[in-house]
Amino acid sequence: MLEKCAKALKENGFDAEILDTPAEVAQRVMQLIPQGADVGVGGSVTVQSLGLREKLIERGNKVHWHWYDGITDEVFQKAAAAPYYMCSANAITMQGEIVNVDGRGNRVAAAISPANTLIIIAGRNKIAKDYDAAIDRVHNVASPPNAKRQGKKTPCAEIGRCTDCSSPDRMCLITVVLNKAMRNKKIHVLLVDEELGY
Repeated sequence: MLEKCAKALKENGFDAEILDTPAEVAQRVMQLIPQGADVGVGGSVTVQSLGLREKLIERGNKVHWHWYDGITDEVFQKAAAAPYYMCSANAITMQGEIVNVDGRGNRVAAAISPANTLIIIAGRNKIAKDYDAAIDRVHNVASPPNAKRQGKKTPCAEIGRCTDCSSPDRMCLITVVLNKAMRNKKIHVLLVDEELGY
């Protein structure tokens, strides 16, 4: 499954590779990001679980992440302007499409900015059969526990599945699909043979 997904990602122009363990992911990220470079991070349980922020800071990188620096326009702007940006994906299809759904839009905006190198880290649990399965995964697998974790007052946080709500706390507002790699932008996709994040 991972091999087929990586092959499809490569055919779509992404730089995709498979890593077996979190330690290998951390090592690869350190290779991809130069020492001292600024790094932006989108909200990501996956990135957080790997301890990458701490590893980068320890090495001398400046990391801009609203989970730690505060939810302000300045923090979002610094993250988006960093030459390297890390996030996960809500789903990656077997056709090599990368699907992300946001509430605020800071992550998807930074991810499609031509100004940075994008590093996407995704566990095997993020792989979906096709686009429809990817969207179903976002709404019924990823969003409910994420909404609950953030204390959102949404139906999905309470009942564990999407109702296509109109709640003021709704998280699924913006959908961005990277069908193929963007021109003049390096996008690394690190597929991990473990279940990571939501």
